[in-house]
Amino acid sequence: MSTDHLLDTPLPQLLAEHNVDVSTLETDPGFTGGAYVRGDGSLLFVRPAGRPEAEWEIVARAMLGQTLRVPMPELPEPYRLTEL
Repeated sequence: MSTDHLLDTPLPQLLAEHNVDVSTLETDPGFTGGAYVRGDGSLLFVRPAGRPEAEWEIVARAMLGQTLRVPMPELPEPYRLTEL
């Protein structure tokens, strides 16, 4: 996967290509998303309810890039990814 593909492909198509399940949940106000790699290697992304669509686009692409080890541009402030 290339950085260009990750940034230019419509998000629903990108998530489908990688079989990413998305669960929308009510979360704390500062939470902007989360990714979980299941034991079988499949991905689950948590999308906070009520957050802006543009924010989700940025965060979901960044999470997918980090999970797949694709070089990505830095996230704008105040966003950052933390791997646990």
